[in-house]
Amino acid sequence: MSREYVYRGRILNLVLERDGNTTYELVEHGPAVMILAQTPQGVALVHQHRPAIGGDTLELPAGLVEPGETLLDAAQRELAEEVGLGARGWELLVSAYVSPGFCSEKLSVFRAWDLYESRRAPDPDEQMQVVYLSPAEALALIRSGEVETSAPTVIGLLLAQT
Repeated sequence: MSREYVYRGRILNLVLERDGNTTYELVEHGPAVMILAQTPQGVALVHQHRPAIGGDTLELPAGLVEPGETLLDAAQRELAEEVGLGARGWELLVSAYVSPGFCSEKLSVFRAWDLYESRRAPDPDEQMQVVYLSPAEALALIRSGEVETSAPTVIGLLLAQT
């Protein structure tokens, strides 16, 4: 097997891997986290613009794991930054590859409970609004096509109902 890096970026690398006559186009991407935080008002979701799809999404708070961070550290940081919440209790619900046919990104979904207010500080490039909905309400909006979302958000909302 041979590997050729076509592009090395800040959050991903594009790689051509050759095995005989077969060439694989791969994306190397670091781990990410997503947080299911259910409050009395509902599950915390963020409404934000996503340039890759040219539109807005409604998603569970999520983000990349920074170098030197544990998955839990990243989940705690993202919940505070995006939603302005902290949590005294944390549980890893599931870790799964986002699209293993071409991408190495593995996403870990955490449940956060015993929530308290924290300082909200989204990254400068993140323009987002926090929304609280029940899992059923959020899934109904997604099914109706009224909002776009990510597959991991659907998984997290379904897990919220179990």
